[in-house]
Amino acid sequence: MTRRGFLVSMTAAGVAFGFPRPSVAAMDPAAADGVPITPDGAAFEPTLWYWIDGDGRVNVNITRAEMGQHVGTAIARILADELEVAWESVHITHVDTAEKWGTMVTGGSWSVWQSWPVYRQAGAAGRTALIEAAAQKWGVEASACSVRDGVVSNGGNSISYAELVAGGLERSFTEDELKALPLKPHSQLRLVGQDVTALDIANKTDGKTIYGLDAKVEGMVYGVPLLPPTRLGASVSSVDDSGARDVKGYLQTLTLDDPSGTVPGWVVVLGETLMAAKWASERIEVDWSAGDTAAVTEADINDRSRALIADETVGAILPTQTPDTTGAFEGAADILEAEYVTQTVLHFQLEPLNATVFRNDDGIWEIHTGNQWQSLILPTLSSALDVPADKIVMRTYMLGGGFGRRLNGDYTVPAALASKALDGKPVKLVFFREDDAQFDSPRSPSVQKLRMAFDADNGVVGMEHHAAAGWPTGVMVPSFMPKGVNDEPYDPFAIDGADHWYSVGAHRVRAISNDLANKTFRPGWLRSVGPGWTNFAVESFMDEAALKLGADPLEFRLRHLKAEGQNAGSAPNAVGGASRQANVLERVAQMSGYGTADLPADTAIGIATTFGQSRTMPTWTAGAVQVRVDRETGRIEVQKIWLAFDCGTVVDPDSALAQCEGAALWGLSMALYEGTTFEDGNVSDVNLGTYTPLRMIDTPPMEIAFVDSTEVPVGLGEPGTTVIAPAIANAIHSAVGVRLRQLPIRPADVLSALKG
Repeated sequence: MTRRGFLVSMTAAGVAFGFPRPSVAAMDPAAADGVPITPDGAAFEPTLWYWIDGDGRVNVNITRAEMGQHVGTAIARILADELEVAWESVHITHVDTAEKWGTMVTGGSWSVWQSWPVYRQAGAAGRTALIEAAAQKWGVEASACSVRDGVVSNGGNSISYAELVAGGLERSFTEDELKALPLKPHSQLRLVGQDVTALDIANKTDGKTIYGLDAKVEGMVYGVPLLPPTRLGASVSSVDDSGARDVKGYLQTLTLDDPSGTVPGWVVVLGETLMAAKWASERIEVDWSAGDTAAVTEADINDRSRALIADETVGAILPTQTPDTTGAFEGAADILEAEYVTQTVLHFQLEPLNATVFRNDDGIWEIHTGNQWQSLILPTLSSALDVPADKIVMRTYMLGGGFGRRLNGDYTVPAALASKALDGKPVKLVFFREDDAQFDSPRSPSVQKLRMAFDADNGVVGMEHHAAAGWPTGVMVPSFMPKGVNDEPYDPFAIDGADHWYSVGAHRVRAISNDLANKTFRPGWLRSVGPGWTNFAVESFMDEAALKLGADPLEFRLRHLKAEGQNAGSAPNAVGGASRQANVLERVAQMSGYGTADLPADTAIGIATTFGQSRTMPTWTAGAVQVRVDRETGRIEVQKIWLAFDCGTVVDPDSALAQCEGAALWGLSMALYEGTTFEDGNVSDVNLGTYTPLRMIDTPPMEIAFVDSTEVPVGLGEPGTTVIAPAIANAIHSAVGVRLRQLPIRPADVLSALKG
């Protein structure tokens, strides 16, 4: 039997693959065929975050995107634990956009951290209301009742949540009432921190899960883009589609008119099938007028960064404890300086960008796609379609990889414009891999200059960190940028990590936006964002400073991780401050045998420590990496990775481990393998033949430990990425005595350094 025959016979037998219907929520990972779960009869909805029905089913509304991290499972268990229901009764729905949900964003390792207080309060509200209802029914005080697994008890009386809801129940809470509700003591949490069955695994395994690329709407046509020679400033001079007219299934070619300015100079080729559109696009000739960045190279961008760093009048000064370092450096007995450079990094998420757009019978524009920050792109779509934002809804789908790329929803705009040109007809726009890479919002190349001042007794009296790169937040959502002490705004996602927890005397951190980078491409948020490069510089530099003084790198770090002043930490997110970072560093040193292991020649262990994403939400992280350097080939063999994390309360142990493993391997990939360059205004690598991430054969064993804690849970999706590159660079120096200050570190770089 042929594959086509198999599919036809399945359909004839009444078996069909589930695709979303127009105007219906597109994706519920806990329900078959993407059909959302609905209440059976009566339902009790104490807050907008969930409902309970007369069968005792609990449905939790999830505003965060699911891209493999099991975020729904983590958030649902927070609520279910506080609500006090059995896990088997819990379901989740990833909701479509609506004003009531507030800001919908999945990034920055924020999801669990931000959801923790909200969903605990919501769960407590339901538990409180249901206990009160049972107590009133029995004529007893609510304080005399207890609850377990959705059953309220008092002496010989017991009643289930299902019975209470079926009997009719109304109770709502004001925001102040929610905040005042008593929460369970940590010792009474029974789901948080325990292994439970993930709510989205089954459908991912058997193929029922629906991704954006699966979207199918009756009557839709397919589109593929033809990209202009520059990301910005291009325009179409002429289009000749005569060569495509004999392609079976070719429909037409559209030159997009974009009022939002998101996709200037774009052409979209339409076909009855995806491949018809693709094959036709290869025969269409477009004459473009390019923007003024058509000749820009990576070297140009880096040279601009160096020029900006040299100009002390530009940039924002972060609010460190003592940002004025003038006296420290003018009176220094000795000064250490170093420059660190990182290349452009692409996302290459498994599922290429795609969006399906149409105007439904109610006049609402439906955007069917996987997205990480719906609230960010909705105003842009409103501008592009020239309709109010409340006339647009984004249907939620699983993401076949996000890694920050789908925070920028720019890929929905050309699909929307194509549908608009067809008077609302459904258009499914799909980016093939090369287009996906060229249109990426990559991690910007960066240049950083670090300086450290020492007194006559070799004490550290001052440190400076100057970092220049493209700013994703500055380009796409400047309202998110705080202001420095010099009243200049800065992008925290391009400088977090430089404002470290070491006590170094006067400490000046300067964040600089590279205007040439911002004009050449759209800088994006990529897993670990700024700390992926700032911590490479900081932790490499700490090793360099220690070695300059003849000190042990571990001892040097511990000596300067003092929980005092601004580094003392504060409630609720940073209790303990630098002392908790010192603790994970000591732990990873013990785990790895750092400084005590007897290793072969050209083999060494390097260490590094960071605090994850930001000082407002520190995830205390330490890493050690053992490498062997081949002096003949320059090849770096990573033999083992050790990681220690203090992320506060571990909500979902299995997912936490998976997140940290994935983050570490992403960090390893960017340290040794990943990196492209800009040539002629575009990235030089557009597919995985030349852009070569970490392969499975090069994946080392890992040992990961979590600190037991009852503190607030913070982020885990990205912190593990940040320590790997500096630990590798430090290990290379220990192994063969050369210092590599650029990422990625390739064999040719090692050989050049050895020869130098």
